[in-house]
Amino acid sequence: MALDRPNPTPTADRPQHSKEHHHDHRARHPDDRREPVPPQDLSGIVGHRFIYTYANSWQYEMYVKNATTIDYRIHSGMVGGRWVKDQEVDLVRLSDDIYKVSWNEPTGTSVVVNVLPRQRVLHGTIFFPQWIEQDGSKTVLYQNDHLEEMRAYRDAGPTYPIYVVPEFARITLFEYVGENDESVVAVGPEELPRGFADRTN
Repeated sequence: MALDRPNPTPTADRPQHSKEHHHDHRARHPDDRREPVPPQDLSGIVGHRFIYTYANSWQYEMYVKNATTIDYRIHSGMVGGRWVKDQEVDLVRLSDDIYKVSWNEPTGTSVVVNVLPRQRVLHGTIFFPQWIEQDGSKTVLYQNDHLEEMRAYRDAGPTYPIYVVPEFARITLFEYVGENDESVVAVGPEELPRGFADRTN
């Protein structure tokens, strides 16, 4: 004998989980549909030169020549004396007064630098291939005159383990010098006037 079963709830009385209902739920979270790229006003960093010293005492100078290119000099540290022109970078504005500069070099080194100019704070992470940790002196030169040599060192390795150096830094000089000025970084650190990197503003 068949068991008596309760009649199923009529379709009209069942809760409706339609696409419209799901859409209404998402509508309560407008951030889910927000454009992920913030306004890219780079005027607060492009055309500026800044000198900064990491907590480990390494001192660097960066010139943001334009929105895609930097020049830099290393005044002290593991590869102090090295200088580079026309390094292609990815430069973005993350938020008000927060910029990120990232790049990969012919040596195989990768760098990510977050810059907060008004707060005079910087955080950089450098990813050195193993061959530079073993003998960084090979890179202490004007790199632009030795690009093929740097690539040959990179390809010969060893690459791993990567030597990761994450450090905070204090920006001691931040000045506008204009865009695409080849005279801003034109000589190596050793040729600069005494006290050049000690200037503050």
